[in-house]
Amino acid sequence: MPRFLRQSLAYSFLLIGIISCKSYQLTDVKPLSGSPQTVENLYFSSNQDYVYKCQMDIYKNHISGILIIKKINETTHRVAMTSDFGNKLIDFEISDQNFKLNYVLPDLDKKIVVNFLRNDFQQLLKREYQVNDGFENNKDRIYLSRVHNKSYYLFFDKENGLLKQIIYTKNRKEKIDFTFEAKKHIFADSLNLQHKDFKINIKLFQITETE
Repeated sequence: MPRFLRQSLAYSFLLIGIISCKSYQLTDVKPLSGSPQTVENLYFSSNQDYVYKCQMDIYKNHISGILIIKKINETTHRVAMTSDFGNKLIDFEISDQNFKLNYVLPDLDKKIVVNFLRNDFQQLLKREYQVNDGFENNKDRIYLSRVHNKSYYLFFDKENGLLKQIIYTKNRKEKIDFTFEAKKHIFADSLNLQHKDFKINIKLFQITETE
């Protein structure tokens, strides 16, 4: 595992400057009147633990284990992952602005690995979004939130009101696609996190469900 993390990830990050991505834009939508000022991702808002089976695919390498996400306060979550054999891999506390690494397995203690996890979970656990514009299609209401050079497109199902997708872009380039399956506003049954400029994919599947 340490060898591919050093070679595959390091090589990939060196190539990021020459990887071309098309600018992201919505298609087949129309303006939405009466958009709210803010919208929220409530999937990790409960005080109970969120426990998932986690699968990470990093290029041709596969890592699996148990991921626990716990809300510490209104701005901060604690994230810990263990291997399938119960060995701790990483443990950190994270908010929009801060990141505290409590533990990382020495084999994983690489700057590019930690930075990649920090960025992904900062985007995943971001709760409140200021709405700059709204759109709709036959199935979804879509809210656009801009923060400096970052944009977030949040897709809410018209039928049940649940958040089903977040497209995160930077400098107008699509970076990460978060796709959720859920039956409740506060708990995602599954999550697929797909990078667009790296061959990196994280999948989460529920183990325990919040009330």
